[in-house]
Amino acid sequence: MNPVTFNCTVLRDGHQSLAATRMKTADMLPIAPILDSMGFSALETWGGATIDAGLRFLKEWPFDRLDALKKAAPKTPHMMLLRGQNIVGYTNYADDVVEAFVAMSAKHGMNIFRIFDCVNDPRNMETSIRAAKKAGAQAHGTICYTTSPVHTTQTFVDMGRELADMGADAIVIKDMAGLIPPYVTQELVSALKKNLNIPVWIHTHDTAGLGASTYLSAIDAGVDACDVSISPFANGTGQPDCLRMLALLNGNPRKPDYDADKLIEISEMLKPVYESLGKFASHRNEVVDSDTLRYQVPGGMLSNFRTQLKEQGMEDKFEEVFAEIPVVRKALGWIPLVTPTSQIVGVQAMLNVKFGRWKNITPRRRTLPWATTAAPRLPWTRKCRNSARKRWARTRSPAVRRT
Repeated sequence: MNPVTFNCTVLRDGHQSLAATRMKTADMLPIAPILDSMGFSALETWGGATIDAGLRFLKEWPFDRLDALKKAAPKTPHMMLLRGQNIVGYTNYADDVVEAFVAMSAKHGMNIFRIFDCVNDPRNMETSIRAAKKAGAQAHGTICYTTSPVHTTQTFVDMGRELADMGADAIVIKDMAGLIPPYVTQELVSALKKNLNIPVWIHTHDTAGLGASTYLSAIDAGVDACDVSISPFANGTGQPDCLRMLALLNGNPRKPDYDADKLIEISEMLKPVYESLGKFASHRNEVVDSDTLRYQVPGGMLSNFRTQLKEQGMEDKFEEVFAEIPVVRKALGWIPLVTPTSQIVGVQAMLNVKFGRWKNITPRRRTLPWATTAAPRLPWTRKCRNSARKRWARTRSPAVRRT
């Protein structure tokens, strides 16, 4: 059997899940060449909340980060998370906007677009899949795994077929909350491999302690690639650690060959970075939390949301807010919890606890800017938006336009 391959998420989902997306580009550049030499099937370097956090808090222009990382790690394919018709925002954009963003991202070096939709509607993924392929990049159609009375293995397989028919180059099982148990993983991966002629990849989090065992089952079922991160930006609400997965695969015929010494070197380089982001990290993000099986909150949202509750003076209401999340999700028709629906549900749960159930329902446009990062006050949101506009205007020189 062919060895499974690993995608490294430490430069995107690793710090999004464990440190509220606050790692700076300058902290990434020293390890990027080492990551590039490892032989990963992809480096996840962009997308998700990195665009939002970069503009709001780090004062970094997103394309500058992509350019710098592409230059530092030119050999390994770069991968980004794209929210389908939402792109990297929180509303549906017109087709021409989606096409332009995908084309520009590919021009700056993005190789793989991992495309999902927050309600698993392939119609919201069709334009970005088409645009990615037109730009010469890979389009990976993504299934957001969730559990509910209406989600079954067959519905996920049917969705995989539909995405393959749209031209997806691979299918990704995106288990954003770390919910999928090993035997269900084996069933789903086996069914997708049986029904499709394209690669199947899997992404999970170790929030509930299932991540590593989920990967072992997926590998035995024939999955082609798994997402891993590197400690200290791994495990807990992040992806399982790469070195840990290699140890678990000792004796498995599909174990890949990655340099353990280099992984340790990268981990040592990242430790001071993690310590410097201490105010955005939390011990709760680092440990197994079985309650996530009940709440189904994505790992990428947990570290941000804990920070937001602290800023709202509701840190002591954490358990109440998260216990309210299943109530809101059921009322909204069992939607998967992934950006932006996870933020919508999370904010409504917070409002239910703060003001009483359904006493205060905030419109989405007003809610989401602080839900995803940590800026609840509208004047601050306005200030950030104006700052981003000025930054954009400064870059609209003839030289930049040509790029």
